[in-house]
Amino acid sequence: MIRLIANYSKRLGLPGYSSHQFSIEIETELVTTDDVAAESARIYDLLQNSVDEQIKTTGFVPPTGYGMEESPPAPSANGHTNGASRPPASTAWKCTARQRELIESLVAEHHLEKNDVENLAIERFGKGVKNLNKLEASGLIDELLDTHGGQQRPATNSRRSAYAGVNGNAGGRR
Repeated sequence: MIRLIANYSKRLGLPGYSSHQFSIEIETELVTTDDVAAESARIYDLLQNSVDEQIKTTGFVPPTGYGMEESPPAPSANGHTNGASRPPASTAWKCTARQRELIESLVAEHHLEKNDVENLAIERFGKGVKNLNKLEASGLIDELLDTHGGQQRPATNSRRSAYAGVNGNAGGRR
């Protein structure tokens, strides 16, 4: 007895750095060696057609950016979120840690309203402060320093608008 073992596999690339693969393996016994070439060709053709027919259905194809979104932690059985599954706060910001620290420091030192700084970022860059990339965060920092960096802290503990002094603005939005 002669055993003939054949395997046919195909992998297809899909969008989003995804792929899918299907493989079939078959084992058969031959009585004589006279049939090896013909039987191999027949089995190969059978396997190839079977794999090609099955791989036509792709199943789930992840959308662009799949797995890159930050999702909130899932609640546990008691309804509370597990802090261990939450990403560190620093990963929520798209800019560097030093840029984040400087923005937060400017807001605190100059008693700026966080909502005003957020609105300024949205006005200038079309997104909130935490979603600014390095270049955009640098632009926001420059604007905050130009507007507030050389000024003394106010004598009162009142909070000022991030828009104060921008293009002659006395504290309100443009």
